[in-house]
Amino acid sequence: MKHPDLAYTRQGSGPPLVLLHGIGHRRQIWDPILDDLATRYDVIAPDLSGFGESPAFAGGVAYSMENAVEHLAGQFDEWGVVKPHVVGNSLGGAIALELGSRGMVSSVTALSPAGFFGPVSRFQALFALLVLRIVAFISPLPVLRAVAGTSFGRSASGFLLYAHPERQSAEGALGDALGLKHATAFERTAKQGVTYKFDRQVPVPTTIAWATKDRILPYSQSATAKDRLPGAHHVPLPGCGHVPVIDDPELVTRVIDETIRRA
Repeated sequence: MKHPDLAYTRQGSGPPLVLLHGIGHRRQIWDPILDDLATRYDVIAPDLSGFGESPAFAGGVAYSMENAVEHLAGQFDEWGVVKPHVVGNSLGGAIALELGSRGMVSSVTALSPAGFFGPVSRFQALFALLVLRIVAFISPLPVLRAVAGTSFGRSASGFLLYAHPERQSAEGALGDALGLKHATAFERTAKQGVTYKFDRQVPVPTTIAWATKDRILPYSQSATAKDRLPGAHHVPLPGCGHVPVIDDPELVTRVIDETIRRA
């Protein structure tokens, strides 16, 4: 079954590099590092299906990893790229690892990837994300704009996702809130997360970079990732929250460059 094409931003030249965001997010989350990466790579940042500006899968199609991977493989063909390097955060990190496990990419950089939950932490993560979704969904636009417009409001609304939510711009915070509010695939994707576990091996150069102040997928899960993927390179992201590109874009860029150099 052919799924709708993804909305995406493409910039730069060089080896292809695909950036995959997490559940409820959108491609603009990569803006703090996009221009820098584009000086070295052909960077493609898509909105995943049912998030940002990308249409959702048809109603009867499951948001399984198999379908996500198959869809992205088709998008690689559409974009004219073969075995790109791939970077993913959270859900995007899990998708990146799934692509890597099938040998469909040249390297994987997974930032606090999903799929290494404990029995309790799985539901803690899903509950936290669901709270963020509900708050965004029920809040009128003027309220979202007012919250995003102050440093205090950004800190209060973003503390689960970032160690330094005040570093986001008002425009970025509002855009993210609206993206979460209108994410047509949120519940269908979260439903798959109830049982998802990553337990495959990845035969391409792989870095698992875990944020030490992650409040969604706590840093303790990095130990599980080390056990399951002993051949990967495991590094901490000190002082970063669940979406580290906001907290320390230079560090994230450095980790991506080092992974690609190893490949």
